Amino acid sequence: MITTATHPPRDTVLFDGRCRFCIGQIAMLRRLDVAGRLTFTSLHDPSVAADFPELSPQALQAEMFVVDREGHARGGAQGWRYLTRRLPLLWPVAVLLHVPGSLPLWNWMYRLIARNRHRLAGSCADGTCRIH
Repeated sequence: MITTATHPPRDTVLFDGRCRFCIGQIAMLRRLDVAGRLTFTSLHDPSVAADFPELSPQALQAEMFVVDREGHARGGAQGWRYLTRRLPLLWPVAVLLHVPGSLPLWNWMYRLIARNRHRLAGSCADGTCRIH
């Protein structure tokens, strides 16, 4: 976990706003966030570099991050674990993600999906990125 100097007023999800797969996942999270607990910001928004300089562009490209109100940034599977505790509609998934000793499996699965996200949903929404 990385600690940022910025403490956002709401938990903030940083995601690749040019990736169709990521945009789809964020759309699902927006629907599940019925209480409006989260803010969603594309890593391409200039405010991200200014507000969270502790998170490198490479790290932000590699995985989604959730920055809580205390400035703790959780990436990838740990970010998803955190979200399952914050959004009541995701609580059933929390049971699976929090099985003791299962984090290495969830990290591996997250990295696999993240590496192949452009293949899963096609090219980027604005056509500027490529499959790496």
